[in-house]
Amino acid sequence: MKLILNSHVHYDHAGGIGELHRLSGATVAASKFTARALEDGHSGPNDPQYGALPPIQKVAHVKIIKDGETLHVGPLALTAHFTPGHTPGGTTWTWQSCDQDRCLNMVYADSLTAVSADSFRFSSNSTYPNVIHDFEKSFATLSGLPCDILLTPHPEVSDLWKRIERRDKGGDANALVDSTACRRLADTSRANLEKRVASERAGGH
Repeated sequence: MKLILNSHVHYDHAGGIGELHRLSGATVAASKFTARALEDGHSGPNDPQYGALPPIQKVAHVKIIKDGETLHVGPLALTAHFTPGHTPGGTTWTWQSCDQDRCLNMVYADSLTAVSADSFRFSSNSTYPNVIHDFEKSFATLSGLPCDILLTPHPEVSDLWKRIERRDKGGDANALVDSTACRRLADTSRANLEKRVASERAGGH
């Protein structure tokens, strides 16, 4: 193992990184926000879910990457696209996967859900005041990416298991390919954020 990447720093996606790093010695690379949280063992109050999630094992050193930076592992080139909102340091990763003369654009899209601790409001808060602006930037980023195969931290969000079943049992060799998947995920995520904000302004959550 040479390189460890991450989408966002919540325990269910980053809780094992410290141990993987200890066992492998691989470089851990992340956005500035995520790097600090990995080194501290927890995210800060500008994380919408701050205080509602357990801590994670600390990572001794994390390489801080920039938006749009490309990292290389042998011939594989992975590009970081910052997609904040779910956390301030959310990162989507893209690369190309080639089989002979056919290359597909792969997108590992970070979570774009407006989920929070009970006390956090997306419509008005002092700890992450630009959260809605960040979400909108992320929706635009995801919609604009070359996207043949979409992967997500929670596989069901991109219908991965159903697509694999169609490929393996139904014989559809292109079951994983859907050039509209990234745009549709962005549209769905935007609609869910709008619903959450409307609920807050109406006195809900």
